[in-house]
Amino acid sequence: MRPEKPAAADHVDVDHIAEAARLERTAGLYPEDAEQLLLQAAAHLELAGARDRATTLYDRLLSADAPHPAGSPLLIRALKASNLWEYDHEAEARAIIAGVRAAAPRDPAPWVIVAEALEQHDELEQAHETFTEAVSRVVPSAAVEPPYAAHPLLFGRHRVRRLLGAEHDEWDTLADRVSTAPISLDELHDPKRVWSLGSENPAELRAEIARIQAELGSYREALSRPFPVAVLHWPATELTELVTAYPALTSEYPSREDHLSTIEASLRELAASGTPNLGIVTGTVPSYEAFAASEATPPEDPSLLPQYATTLAARGRAVPWPPEGDGGCWCGSGRGYGECHGID
Repeated sequence: MRPEKPAAADHVDVDHIAEAARLERTAGLYPEDAEQLLLQAAAHLELAGARDRATTLYDRLLSADAPHPAGSPLLIRALKASNLWEYDHEAEARAIIAGVRAAAPRDPAPWVIVAEALEQHDELEQAHETFTEAVSRVVPSAAVEPPYAAHPLLFGRHRVRRLLGAEHDEWDTLADRVSTAPISLDELHDPKRVWSLGSENPAELRAEIARIQAELGSYREALSRPFPVAVLHWPATELTELVTAYPALTSEYPSREDHLSTIEASLRELAASGTPNLGIVTGTVPSYEAFAASEATPPEDPSLLPQYATTLAARGRAVPWPPEGDGGCWCGSGRGYGECHGID
């Protein structure tokens, strides 16, 4: 979830400014993880009300002079837009939101951020259009199980449509089906709930507390969801650089073709055994060397490879396997998965 308001001065458990500074220092020590660390720092600055400083961090991540290119530039732009709108930079925020929408990302996260920013500023029609466009691009069909990352899009669209008084459609039905909350989405997203918060009727207040507890339960479930069981993939240029620098790893990667076929075979075997939530993480030599240094282990040690893959997955770098719908193959060939490694 995005922070909505700065922490109140008389009720602070965390010194957000100090925590942001700590994260910035850590980012300097671990440049391969700078994006995630600086995004966390920016969130703390937003909570502290230092929104101009948060914008500076977003600009730093998007700068052409950044040590590493931003891995999620559209997400960073979306977060920047949401932050800008909160301190009277509406025109710039709207321009960035328009750019994110025009880019039509496949990742649900930027869509969620910009749609919720519109919703929070009572731009309900625009929020509805944004959620709907995102769902149509990210979810293959209302008749199939959507990817887990797309659930917030379905729930957000459902919520905005309730505020607009729209009738249920097939996407709303899908949102209801995938929701794990103990009460229905119609009840959770009932516009009348805002009035119950100011009620003096104990029964209405108890009912609202129950609804809020249900929402918190859903958020906790999302936060506790395990990261994928991930298999490590080296793009062609990275694999060549890796085995050239560390010939001992040639036994692990005798050829590029063998590497790719081993990945697909391993994932199919895991799927057949019932292992859920499978993914692929992409390695780079600089990142791997930095990880080896942090573990005080020689990069030539093959036992480091699965640890590296697990760490990348835990940092949110995994791409779900198999690719959804007509998605491109994970190997980067440019062909569809069903025409490449997905061929039975």
